[in-house]
Amino acid sequence: MSDRDEDDIEASKAPLMDHLVELRRRLMWSILAVGAAFLLCFAFAKEIYNLLLWPYRWAAGVNTPIEMIYTAPQEFFFTEMKLALFGAIFIAFPVIASQIYMFVAPGLYRNERRAFLPFLAATPILFLIGAALVYFMAMPLAMTFFLSMQQTGEDGVTIALTARVSEYLSLIMTLILAFGVCFQLPVVLTLLARAGIIGSDWLRKNRRYAIMILVIIAAILTPPDPISQLALWIPTIALYELSSTPWPSRSGSATRPPKPTASRASDDPNSEHVGGMRRHPMTKRGHRPIGEASFSGEKNRSSRARHQMDSRQSRRLRQRPDRPRLRRSQGAVESDPQAGRTTA
Repeated sequence: MSDRDEDDIEASKAPLMDHLVELRRRLMWSILAVGAAFLLCFAFAKEIYNLLLWPYRWAAGVNTPIEMIYTAPQEFFFTEMKLALFGAIFIAFPVIASQIYMFVAPGLYRNERRAFLPFLAATPILFLIGAALVYFMAMPLAMTFFLSMQQTGEDGVTIALTARVSEYLSLIMTLILAFGVCFQLPVVLTLLARAGIIGSDWLRKNRRYAIMILVIIAAILTPPDPISQLALWIPTIALYELSSTPWPSRSGSATRPPKPTASRASDDPNSEHVGGMRRHPMTKRGHRPIGEASFSGEKNRSSRARHQMDSRQSRRLRQRPDRPRLRRSQGAVESDPQAGRTTA
């Protein structure tokens, strides 16, 4: 952690009351954004509802008239309010996400803030992709399956679908929320991987359990028909497999190669130790092969230093003149016969 990061963290420290005041301000901005979007969506609630009826039209036929009912006087009014609130949260999500980020960001390091921003931008994009999949594929297929159960004049019995406005809105809203939340799976798994909790090996190892859990989630969040369940389960499994794939790094390899370690010459039976260097049979001289580390460099340098020091000492001794070697015997100083000098 750098000094600048420490200064940022120190500057963000505040009492609990200041944090509560900041939280209240962020909540007020989020509520104002949702309220403004709610008024806008409620003004165009009928147009938005008719837009959501297009998957029903594609399933029944574009030129086929659609008849829907509401069985309580206030049912369609509350349906419009529910639709306006759903659209308001959908429209105001960028404001809500930005307010959450501005509340949390002062407690994060600079690298953590930079890592958090891509996921903040990817969340609404993935939600839109899930909602588009519902609108253009899952909902038309589900309505085609439901409309195929009608009976027209068989044995004098006519069974036709006359959907309630609230039930149709609940169905399509449930599918949009289910697909939008499940499409956040790459964001959640990537954040857990960044935190060091899971990894690609762990995801591949627990694939069978993940498939079973995703099947249960698809069965709970979707209507009890195989079309919508498969429409949610198959993309979610694809996103899981995409998240568990180890992507290559910038150098082109999925994982970094291990660092080279020093090896002794005795570890290689085909090598010879010459002067502190490994000499392989393929080398003509005593040079080490490229990329190999010398395990005895420090030992060689110390032995050479000792050898040079011994050589200098022996050279100085040879250059010194002969001196009489005296010996003390019984308290008198005697001459050394080999030196050729007399002493008193």
